[in-house]
Amino acid sequence: MKVYERVALAASVAALLGTATAASAQQKFVTIGTGGVTGVYYAAGGAICRLLNKDRKQHGIRCSVESTGGSAFNVNTIKAGELDFGMAQSDVHYNSLKGVGSFKDAGPYGDLRAVFSVHPEPFTVLARKEANIKSFDDFKGKRFNVGNPGSGTRSSMEELLAAMGWKLSDFSLASELKADEHGPALCDAKIDGFYYAVGHPSANIQDPTTTCGAQLVSLKGPAVDKLLAEKPYYAKATIPGGMYAANAQPTETYGVMATLVSSAKVPDETVYQLVKATFDNFDEFKKLHPAFANLDLTKMVKDGLSAPLHPGAAKYYKEKGWLK
Repeated sequence: MKVYERVALAASVAALLGTATAASAQQKFVTIGTGGVTGVYYAAGGAICRLLNKDRKQHGIRCSVESTGGSAFNVNTIKAGELDFGMAQSDVHYNSLKGVGSFKDAGPYGDLRAVFSVHPEPFTVLARKEANIKSFDDFKGKRFNVGNPGSGTRSSMEELLAAMGWKLSDFSLASELKADEHGPALCDAKIDGFYYAVGHPSANIQDPTTTCGAQLVSLKGPAVDKLLAEKPYYAKATIPGGMYAANAQPTETYGVMATLVSSAKVPDETVYQLVKATFDNFDEFKKLHPAFANLDLTKMVKDGLSAPLHPGAAKYYKEKGWLK
């Protein structure tokens, strides 16, 4: 190859690389940390990314989803600057913001920002049909699964019992089965009930209600009212009637919220575009998973948000008149 041909070729390659670099510079990539691929967190992240990517030619943002270990992992990875957004339980993001609970050693994460809440994760109590349970008080002296040690469900169960003035010894048996074990144990009459934090609809609840006619039990009363007043990460919730076999009436309860969080370091415009894509296409968003069907957008911008709102999210909510 002649010298001038090599020079021309080099110039052409440089021009192509320059064009590619310029295109890459215009494209911003963001990632949402979620949870396991079979969980609702992964579905939520996927739904948000799908809507954001629809108009990526206009705003230049490309969104991807990462399956992760869940709430605490997402918050810690956002803090490390390795994720832009993440799904997290409202109690987890509260504890990270304040530097309490499992985040005590790490200290407060002051740059944590809330974007919006998604579906509620109600504390769900299921009773064996033959146990004739009408309210949670009826479980005193019964065999009850309080959740495995170290789980979020167990921690929340202990808060409820403390508010009620109960101890584990108030049950004839306080079993510590994992979530995939409590349904079969209930239908096999090894326990009379269990407590579980989960988004609905859930196969974990559907199986025992279908298999052995298990009954949902409401969680309400002075102790719950006290928790709602004292713990900002809790919110009221209702499990719709008819969602599960043998449970035609709605079930009142409370729980945490699945929330989308970010960092103060993520640009306002990036967060604004993500929020806009989600809420401008809200009807489509609600169809992307059964757990989203009953979402109320006016509650999503306030319920379960323990960290300050990200300015990019607040800008959109103010434009819509949802915030003053």
